[in-house]
Amino acid sequence: MKTVLIIALALMCAGLIGRQLTLERGLHNAARRMREQLADETTVRLALPCPSSGAEELLACLNELLELRQSERASYRRKVQELRQQIANVSHDLRTPLTSILGYLQLLEGDSLSPEKKAEYLTVIESRARTLQVFIASFYDLSRIEGGELPLERDKVDLGRALSDQLAATYEQIEASGLVMDVDVADHLPSVWADSGAVTRIFSNLLTNALRHGKGALTIRLYREENAIVSSFSNRADSLTAEDAAHVFERFYTADKMRTGQSTGLGLAIVKALAERMGHTAAARWENGVFTVEVRWSI
Repeated sequence: MKTVLIIALALMCAGLIGRQLTLERGLHNAARRMREQLADETTVRLALPCPSSGAEELLACLNELLELRQSERASYRRKVQELRQQIANVSHDLRTPLTSILGYLQLLEGDSLSPEKKAEYLTVIESRARTLQVFIASFYDLSRIEGGELPLERDKVDLGRALSDQLAATYEQIEASGLVMDVDVADHLPSVWADSGAVTRIFSNLLTNALRHGKGALTIRLYREENAIVSSFSNRADSLTAEDAAHVFERFYTADKMRTGQSTGLGLAIVKALAERMGHTAAARWENGVFTVEVRWSI
């Protein structure tokens, strides 16, 4: 009987030792695989050949850390790529007017230029310089908005009055553009909580975008829809696609640049950033050649 007990204990000890060795080898293998994954871009979940509640819990935590690290790496690579693209786009948008300015300055050096030509070239230089000034100011403003550094004061704002004032301020530009205006503002709309200056900037940017890229008719609507006031700007944009509409709020989106040599700039990016800072939303869509930007103002 004693011999059987000894043999049983010996077998039990051997089993425990074998289990311990298997667990230890599994932990060593898991540590090796973890080091390999930290060194490359792969993501393979760690596992043990021999189950153990404590070790399995530890590996579960390690797997979560590995997945988090991979997610952070992917996010970092994406941000680096976006930054590179933004730098390239900024460089393009700065270089274009600067090249034009330098070219006309060289032309002004000619002795045979008539006073009329000099005046013409100076007008072009001034126009390009103002374009450059607006671009730099917009880039700075967008950075401040996204960084939460631009102070916004909320108050009750009458969107109908703000839109009417902006239309009146840009009447001459609208007339010169050749766009046919169709404005429909609903009566008795409630006010919204917003910064009046930011509202003016949003309407100004939407009008500027339409004047710069739109064709034919420009339809502007301001109406109530459930618990929101919707401001809608629609114009013909045959050069865009539904895919483009999903990206027009991104900085320096270049779809239009590919077709016309001009970027969509920062105007719509500022619209979205300002709307969201005030608790409202902006969206865009393209249907059958008509491009629409909507801002939904929560009531």
